[in-house]
Amino acid sequence: MKIQVLVATMHQKQKDYSLLNKMNIQTDAIICNQCDRNEFEKFAWNGHTIRWLSFAERGVGLNRNNALMRADADICLFADDDVVYYNGYAKVVENFYKSHTDADVVIFNFLVKRGDEEAYELVKRARRVGRKGVTKFGTFCISVRNSAIKRKNINFHREFGGGSRYSHGEDSIFLQDCAKAGLHIYTCSKLIGYVNHGVSTWFKGYTDRFFFDKGVVYYTMVGKFARLAALYHSIKHRGLYSEKGWRNAYRQILKGIEEGKTYY
Repeated sequence: MKIQVLVATMHQKQKDYSLLNKMNIQTDAIICNQCDRNEFEKFAWNGHTIRWLSFAERGVGLNRNNALMRADADICLFADDDVVYYNGYAKVVENFYKSHTDADVVIFNFLVKRGDEEAYELVKRARRVGRKGVTKFGTFCISVRNSAIKRKNINFHREFGGGSRYSHGEDSIFLQDCAKAGLHIYTCSKLIGYVNHGVSTWFKGYTDRFFFDKGVVYYTMVGKFARLAALYHSIKHRGLYSEKGWRNAYRQILKGIEEGKTYY
């Protein structure tokens, strides 16, 4: 079983491949580097094949699609450049897919740290998940069976995520698209890596723009049920949005939903 890591990164220096050591890459990988040049390299690294692609363009969805469209492995792991894989991660991934032959998408466990918060494990238990259960996971923990994704023609929406028209949500939309296409999605509680998110490149606080973009994301994911889903979310997380006030947050989300209707 061939495994490939698809890394979305930015501003990596020319001929500097230290990111591979930093991330502890132990499989084949495609590194998609958004910078100010166009350059394509292929080389061997510790017995694995690395394709290093640099593009003078922006948008995380586009960046991930550049890797996904070139992926040729059986199993692909999406990653950001703040991921550090544990030794033996490939065997964990391979064993899970072999023991769950119907799995099309697997969300693997990571130890996650955000700023000064205490690190926590992302996945509590292994289970099959549906549309409701996938919305809380970021792209860095997602793996896919390459043949299933390509058979269903699933890609990342280019208008969502850092550097795009709408600042976030590309991960949730991708997983929703997988679920809507009938793909089987699992979680795996075995740790395969660590990630320290540090300072976000896109999150600037719970601003009007944040909630507006969330509204567009809701409409993209659930269509006519977006208003109901947004209301449930706003009330459930009213403590988190206390500074803005959940009603004000909901109003901004509704504006985003209306734009989603016209945009799509």
